[in-house]
Amino acid sequence: MNQKKRLGLSTGMLLTLLWLQPVFTHAQAEKSTDSEALRAGKNFLATPVHSATDDRRLLSLYQGLRVADVADGMDAAGLQNIGLMDPAIHPLWRDTEHFTHRFAGVAVTARYVPTQDPAAGKMPVEAYDEWAGNWYDQLSSEAYLALIRKGTALVIEDAPNADVGSIGSYNILEWQNKGCVGVVTSATARDTDEIITERVPLYFKGPGRGIRPGRNELESVNRPIVCGGVLVMPGDIIVADGDGVVVVPRAHAEEVASYARKIMENDKEGRRDLYHQSGREEDDSVKK
Repeated sequence: MNQKKRLGLSTGMLLTLLWLQPVFTHAQAEKSTDSEALRAGKNFLATPVHSATDDRRLLSLYQGLRVADVADGMDAAGLQNIGLMDPAIHPLWRDTEHFTHRFAGVAVTARYVPTQDPAAGKMPVEAYDEWAGNWYDQLSSEAYLALIRKGTALVIEDAPNADVGSIGSYNILEWQNKGCVGVVTSATARDTDEIITERVPLYFKGPGRGIRPGRNELESVNRPIVCGGVLVMPGDIIVADGDGVVVVPRAHAEEVASYARKIMENDKEGRRDLYHQSGREEDDSVKK
């Protein structure tokens, strides 16, 4: 009895099995390739790229809008409870006369993570300075500086629970000089007295005293991050004031701004009437 009859296989079945075998092998090869790519690291959320012209167009829609207005706009767009950062992320300083602590900007993101490398330990001052300088250059740089342009809101996810001042009075002023309208961090900053004097809008959890060397490393620039418990994508619209920080997904930015503008204008009109009734002089909060 030949092999085909002994196995009880028809010619059609044999042909089917022979046809399937290369497909199975190819699938195995693809799976192996995918595994290798995954093991090398893979980002699943793509970074969108937008022009400076489109950034300016969107930001013009948010001029003067408050976090409360934008939160209402998010509700109207079906985005309830999305984008509102933890209120622990608060302004370092507030200007309740002209509201210069408020800002709306386009997100550029950075992520610092806790280091696994040891601290310097005791060494001669010259050696310590060299070690710290190398750490700044190689492990914990500010590569995102090249991305800051007019209208940027720099949003930093930093090493949690690290007493580290990744933001200080020098670099935050440098960022502002390049066009950054405000800075938000999930963690800390130092030189807070000077930053208040400089009047650079900063939203953070609290003071951090140490420097980056020996404490954190830069993990990524302009990738999705988590700040204040919410996702921040590069290019999202960031609005901040005394009520905290809200992140508007860029795809919904126009719809949200349209409704928020209506809320703000109605609020101002109503409060202007109350001001006039009571003889109160108009201030910046009600002026058109």
